[in-house]
Amino acid sequence: MIQTRIVPRTPSAYDPPLIIKMLFDQVTKYNPQREIVYRDLFRMNYHTFDKRVRQLANVLTEAGVKAGDTVAVMDWDSHRYLECFFAIPCLGAVLHTINIRLSPAQILYTMNHAEDKFVVIHEDFVPIIEAIKGQLTTVEKYIIVSDKVYQNPEAELVTTSFPLVGEYESLLKDTSEIYDFPDFDENSLATTFYTTGTTGNPKGVYFSHRQLVMHTFCLLAYFPGYRALPIDNRDVYMPITPLFHVHGWGFPFLATMLNFKQVYSGRYEPEMLLKLLVKEKVTFSHCVPTILNMLVNSPVAKQIDLSKWNVLIGGSALTRGLAKAALDLGINVSQGYGMSETAPIMSVVHLNDEQLAMLPEEQLDYRTKAGRIAPFVELRLMDDDGNFLPHDGETVGELVARGPWMTQGYYKDADSSEKLWAGGWLHTGDVAHIASNYYVTIADRVKDVIKTGGEWVSSLDIENLLSQVEGVAESAVIGFPDPRWGERPHAIIVVKPDYQDKLTPESIKAVLQAKVDSGEINKWYVPDHIKFVPEIPKTSVGKLDKKRIRAEMKEMILG
Repeated sequence: MIQTRIVPRTPSAYDPPLIIKMLFDQVTKYNPQREIVYRDLFRMNYHTFDKRVRQLANVLTEAGVKAGDTVAVMDWDSHRYLECFFAIPCLGAVLHTINIRLSPAQILYTMNHAEDKFVVIHEDFVPIIEAIKGQLTTVEKYIIVSDKVYQNPEAELVTTSFPLVGEYESLLKDTSEIYDFPDFDENSLATTFYTTGTTGNPKGVYFSHRQLVMHTFCLLAYFPGYRALPIDNRDVYMPITPLFHVHGWGFPFLATMLNFKQVYSGRYEPEMLLKLLVKEKVTFSHCVPTILNMLVNSPVAKQIDLSKWNVLIGGSALTRGLAKAALDLGINVSQGYGMSETAPIMSVVHLNDEQLAMLPEEQLDYRTKAGRIAPFVELRLMDDDGNFLPHDGETVGELVARGPWMTQGYYKDADSSEKLWAGGWLHTGDVAHIASNYYVTIADRVKDVIKTGGEWVSSLDIENLLSQVEGVAESAVIGFPDPRWGERPHAIIVVKPDYQDKLTPESIKAVLQAKVDSGEINKWYVPDHIKFVPEIPKTSVGKLDKKRIRAEMKEMILG
């Protein structure tokens, strides 16, 4: 043990904890005149936001919420959700962001497992609660929210058979704007949510106040600081990643602290997203590739100026084809990498001066990587025996991580927590290589790598190749056992409408075979079977659902 000298503490000195209150305390200091916008229904400045968060804290306290209680939110992305991001944890309570896209049975499991006591719920989700309320074991009270109050204040809200504290806006209007948030231990639990990336029941991921403040400081250093994307507090921020998904990747905390103008779209509808993008002059968003693909293929996208829009992609791999389509529309697109368990940022594409001088086509090689390792994060490669591997840009191994904001484990699941942190490193389950310039390239998920003909072939690499075939909208590749080669890749593809009569599985194979013949790729990258499908299964957060895809392809291709 290294012997150090501890800084002497004066008994009366203030030792501020790193808690979300620290972020909230900044909201009226610098540019409080900037707006927070919800669809075409509501807008306010940061002075009003500050008052509303304190009003919500009073409402929750009067309803009986105490430090340590879990308060769940079921809402579309909105200004109300943002207020919950601050009011609930600043009380010392725990914010549970419910994944509204889960099945009712999964929502029931997560609410009981998290021990939710209070629920803020949009009236659109009342039928879910009505169906499961008899099986909820800890919930005591509900606050209902509705968009009707902005359109017609006299409109009747949906009726419920469960106990309501009242309607959100009415409750805020009738309570005090004064609330002094307390200090408490920075290691107190701040948030929890459930990830469905594994088999069995969803797993509860949790974060402390200190971890979320440190993650916010990382975003501050990496984006306005190192300018991984050219954004700062003058930007207009519109998340297109649900706020229930890893706290909207942490950017709402950063945007609020720095007084970005913020735009929340509610339910994700292409027309509304594009309308807000133009009307509110949005300059920064983040989303999964599915959403970007939907937007760049919208006829409206070709009619508007997107040259000031910076987009960070995560959740699934940004293919070269999609990146090129976005750049062709003027969108400054790049990729980041993270997991629910890492809050999520671990790496983000950062083009240095030399790379920025490259032609757009050359930049694609960097924009489609997982990015440079983020500040304060350690990423290493590990083999099956727990040995570290070199960062030479070629050697592949499982990516393991450490950092000051990564979850300590899974809620009430000691065995899975130990597996996650085996050997003192968080195991991502991703196969990757790391170059000497700190760029990370994800090869595949450990379970999705295809071993064929003695070669390791990445399903992501094949999907990336398919994305560059003209007329291919989306693809998914799965490896299946093969008696001769061990495994072989098989693909399903969504074809763009204008190419329905132009593309065939054989013509796509021919494009890949031409790359084999020219020496660009080896023969193992050409799928054995290609099937056209109307859509590809996605998870609740828009990622390719490889588990469902595997099951459906097995039936479709192998019989």
